[in-house]
Amino acid sequence: MNRRWVSPGIIVTAAATVAVGVGAPLVVDQFQLLQLTVFATMCILALSLGVVWGYGGILCFGQSAFFGLGAYTYAVTAVNLGESTVAIVLSVVVPAVFAALLGYFMFYGRLSDVYLGVITLSVTLIFFNLANSTAGDAYRIGAARLNGFNGMPSLPTFNVPGNPGRLLDPTETFYLVMALLLIVYGGLHALLASHFGRVVVAVRENETRCELLGYDVRLHKLLIFTVGGAIAGLAGSLFANWGAFVSPNVFSLATTSQIIIWVIVGGLGTLVGPIIGCVIMQYLATELGTQQLANTSLIFGIIFLAFVLLVPRGIVPSLGVVRARLSAARARRTA
Repeated sequence: MNRRWVSPGIIVTAAATVAVGVGAPLVVDQFQLLQLTVFATMCILALSLGVVWGYGGILCFGQSAFFGLGAYTYAVTAVNLGESTVAIVLSVVVPAVFAALLGYFMFYGRLSDVYLGVITLSVTLIFFNLANSTAGDAYRIGAARLNGFNGMPSLPTFNVPGNPGRLLDPTETFYLVMALLLIVYGGLHALLASHFGRVVVAVRENETRCELLGYDVRLHKLLIFTVGGAIAGLAGSLFANWGAFVSPNVFSLATTSQIIIWVIVGGLGTLVGPIIGCVIMQYLATELGTQQLANTSLIFGIIFLAFVLLVPRGIVPSLGVVRARLSAARARRTA
């Protein structure tokens, strides 16, 4: 059995996640618990881009498209069925299928990285404009009215599978979201440690060499892109459940840029990096929004430029470099 993916860093991160998941409801009030729930949801969203960009080498400006598609899929399905189990499943399947279709035309069309970014950004803008243009009674899917820029309020929240009348309370929802975060984090590490994951990383490093070795580069890029879309869709359903509301803002450029900033701040090529970057930036946005000290978008822009120019590796890889240098210096002194 391959155990190389179970490193000390992964164990520490998983243990910290479990500790927060178990201990937070005991020490925080309900408002703070709701904040932690949305933080964990956004960490799952950050992981979706972290694996696509950091390991697949695909800079996707469309993670908010999959995120929003998952949120709207959950909203429409939950309103029509009156329960959440099928809605959650579809919120993962629909974005995954859409990502697979979009990725097929992009990767098998052999588009360059620049055109990949343009197309994924265009898809996001198309969804944003479409969602904003659905106001009025004519725009409904079954019993679900899309309501355009006003959004879809009063959505059914998560219930116990098979028992629509038994809704999850905020604490139970927090436990569920933290468990899903742990599953996604561990599952991605296991995937990347597999043969498929190693090929994906090899494609990122040298696509031509992988083709010469006989690997289907386009298929591997398509599959990792689809995995990222599915994870983003899951985060979308969790976000829609958190506020019992979804609006076209889930497709906005602001959402897209935030996801990219989370990954850059935390560090590419890691999975814990996007989580750390997301938590830091979400906490900062919450504090700035509460105290109204400065424009949040301006502060985010400054942080983005600072990391791109001064700390391009991100927090986690930079700490790894510092630790390696300290270890080398200690070894030299010992010698």
